Amino acid sequence: MIAIIDYGMGNLRSVSKAFEAVGRQAIVTRDPSTIQNASHVVLPGVGAFGDCMANLRQYGLIEPIKTTIQSGKPFLGICLGFQLLFTESEEFGRHEGLDVFPGKVRPFSRERALKVPHMGWNQVSIQRPCPIFENIPDGADWYFVHSFFVDPRDTQLTATTTTYGTPFTSSIWKDNVVACQFHPEKSQAVGLQLIKNFGAWK
Repeated sequence: MIAIIDYGMGNLRSVSKAFEAVGRQAIVTRDPSTIQNASHVVLPGVGAFGDCMANLRQYGLIEPIKTTIQSGKPFLGICLGFQLLFTESEEFGRHEGLDVFPGKVRPFSRERALKVPHMGWNQVSIQRPCPIFENIPDGADWYFVHSFFVDPRDTQLTATTTTYGTPFTSSIWKDNVVACQFHPEKSQAVGLQLIKNFGAWK
């Protein structure tokens, strides 16, 4: 069973429906024991970084997330759920993240006349082989909606990059953890393939 972490924010139903579409049972939950007993865990997210961290603390979910990652079971972060894995964010001040990986979440520069948020379809370039990108072509288009991007201290974490004004890390992979800035649940066929790959990942 796949546990989708519910911290009161995010497009939980869309993520759940994506797993259902590829034949994987998923449950939306904030119960620590359910998360602990799941085979796979997903941290989705839409909203402000600081508010999301406050909700994770309020619902007692920080320790279950870190324990899950340390246990070695497959873990997927999506959009804000990707950003929360890093040390801190510069969104509306400075906010501490989960600090699973060192790095900062930074705003896109408005000096390049970019439209912010970065919203819509954009190309994703695979930088190194990753299990959840199996049977997905390099350079495929994925759906994004975000105003901030992850700047990992360890560039070896980067699995894919995307260019919006400047190249940025659009997904990472280390051991049992994968996380992406784009929304696979909104990315049609390639997104469902990623969801399927994650559900089959051991």
